[in-house]
Amino acid sequence: MSEPQVRSIIDVEHVHKSVTDATGSLDILRDIHFSVLSGETVAIVGASGSGKSTLLSIMAGLDTPSSGRVVVDGTDLFAFDEDGRAALRAQKIGFVFQSFQLLGNLTALENVMLPLELAGVRDARSRATALLQRVGLGERLTRYPKVLSGGEQQRVALARAFVVRPAVLLADEPTGSLDHATGESVMALMLELNRELGTTLILVTHDRTLAARCDRRITIEAGRIAHSD
Repeated sequence: MSEPQVRSIIDVEHVHKSVTDATGSLDILRDIHFSVLSGETVAIVGASGSGKSTLLSIMAGLDTPSSGRVVVDGTDLFAFDEDGRAALRAQKIGFVFQSFQLLGNLTALENVMLPLELAGVRDARSRATALLQRVGLGERLTRYPKVLSGGEQQRVALARAFVVRPAVLLADEPTGSLDHATGESVMALMLELNRELGTTLILVTHDRTLAARCDRRITIEAGRIAHSD
């Protein structure tokens, strides 16, 4: 009996990104080309200014390439206008940011419920509650972000990202605002949730210790892929 074929969930195809100002043209990304398999964990690493965060933004459809394309689960992101890309993100992509990006006027529970409510999910409260309990915040449901620690805020952000069960989770320096021990804990939790829910994780980081915990690492140097292992 043959094994099931693993398919790619994201294909980045010859992506270039250039910007122009008074001093001329600057190439930020140069012919970036790779695929990510469904269920894979991939770290994009590189020094500050190498272009890795720009690449992640293009993979999310938040920024546009100068040329090339990004195919998410068989769909060309840039065949759509901005509204169309936003709709595709809502269906397929979750985000975790370095700065948490929680809404300060909403409780932890309300922050996690919000993407479910926007998607019209009926059992938003029970699903959000269950995931907050899973990340160890069952006693913090009614707390606002300002009274949560950095690690707790990032756990809320993880719950919010995973609660919609995205095909792909994009994380931009998710432990960058945390101390080492808290960052290790958050990263371990992210990988656990990723395995449990069958998500594909693409992580931008400068921390090679964290990157080593992923299945594969793609190193960006001066806007190009230097190597992949």
